[in-house]
Amino acid sequence: MDADDLMRAAVEACRRGIAAGQSPFGAAIADASGRIVCAAHNRVRLDGDPTAHAEIVAIRRAAGLLGRIDLTGCVIAATCEPCPMCSAAIHWARLEAVFFGATIADARDAGFNELAMPCAALLSTGQSRVKVTAGVLRDECRALFDAWRQGPRPEAY
Repeated sequence: MDADDLMRAAVEACRRGIAAGQSPFGAAIADASGRIVCAAHNRVRLDGDPTAHAEIVAIRRAAGLLGRIDLTGCVIAATCEPCPMCSAAIHWARLEAVFFGATIADARDAGFNELAMPCAALLSTGQSRVKVTAGVLRDECRALFDAWRQGPRPEAY
């Protein structure tokens, strides 16, 4: 699976979320064969759950669809750099790699209450084996914040 193709699936999920009044974050997971298992958007407001970030929603769906909690061999693309909670979940799910587009700084600039802890730094400090690749389709991912600002519910949390 090409990282750009997986990210495009995450971007499309994010766009669906924005249209549904959710915040501008999407994620997609592919298995070891490169097949996209699922793509999800942030559901924090929809579910009334502050942990329903796109990465968490995608991990939950992938685990359910694959029938296992160990997602070894799978990779995740996230439209924005995973926060510490999502980075930890990516590690605990044993995903092989994470690709992201926009940065935590981009999310903070858009008004989100992000912790200024880079995904790669957290995973490295925690001695995780998850590989981190930044900047995948970054401009396209950053543009999602502008789309969200013009959407039905541009409220940061």
